[in-house]
Amino acid sequence: MIKIKDLNFTYEKSKKHAIRGLDFSIAKGEIFGFLGPSGAGKTTTQRLIIGLLKGYTGKISIMGKERIKWKKDFYEHIGVAFDFPNLYTKLTGEENLKLIANYYRKQPNNLDMYFDKVGLLKDKKTKVESYSKGMKMRLNFIRSIMHEPEILFFDEPTSGLDPVNAKIIKDMILDMKDNNKTIFLTTHNMTVAEQLCDRVAFINDGKISAIDSPQNLMIENGEAIVNVTYKDNNKLSSKTLPLKGLYENKQFSSLLKDDKVVSIHSKEATLEDVFIKLTGRELI
Repeated sequence: MIKIKDLNFTYEKSKKHAIRGLDFSIAKGEIFGFLGPSGAGKTTTQRLIIGLLKGYTGKISIMGKERIKWKKDFYEHIGVAFDFPNLYTKLTGEENLKLIANYYRKQPNNLDMYFDKVGLLKDKKTKVESYSKGMKMRLNFIRSIMHEPEILFFDEPTSGLDPVNAKIIKDMILDMKDNNKTIFLTTHNMTVAEQLCDRVAFINDGKISAIDSPQNLMIENGEAIVNVTYKDNNKLSSKTLPLKGLYENKQFSSLLKDDKVVSIHSKEATLEDVFIKLTGRELI
């Protein structure tokens, strides 16, 4: 659905070389995470793909067609939700969506269903100027998906949301994947990436340093050890043991035999650990 080849971009005014030789592709029905700290090039890449920035070199192919060859019908196929939603604050939530819906050929059949899914049904006739940031984020999310596009671009989709509403949005994204939608997700929230993404790319200073599934990256960059928590005279203690040959380890066998083991945890790295290891930068 998306294929990027040797993509480069420099901001004209600042002369900042923001994107440097990016190569990646995204399959139909895949959630692809683009991960990195602020200023790494995540949003620039997204804006190049959707056409808000021009003047790039390299290739951007969307659904088999070079980006610059697409006309206005391109926007019938994509949905976009940025971290800072641009909404009409003097209109109600419902008026915002009805106005935006008129831009598309495919009209939403049931706006109330979307309002209800994100917990805004009772607020749909409230002016957006009275909405909290989290409410605006949820309204903006509806706006991006209501015309049922094939490709979705989400920039920090759970930013400003409490855990309950963040889970609602994440569940909706997973439902879209189940319906074979293609999702390009930019974030610096590694927990969100672990929960949602089929594959992730690490970007830092405009370059990609790694692309793989979250699980593979965490396993490959973790330690082959396990932490065993066990009961010791009615107190909890722990031991760190090598994963290799664990079934033959006498200490481990003794703990199992005496029914003392409470929990066993492998020591794979977190995505944030992997990012810091590969780039030398923290996610801020």
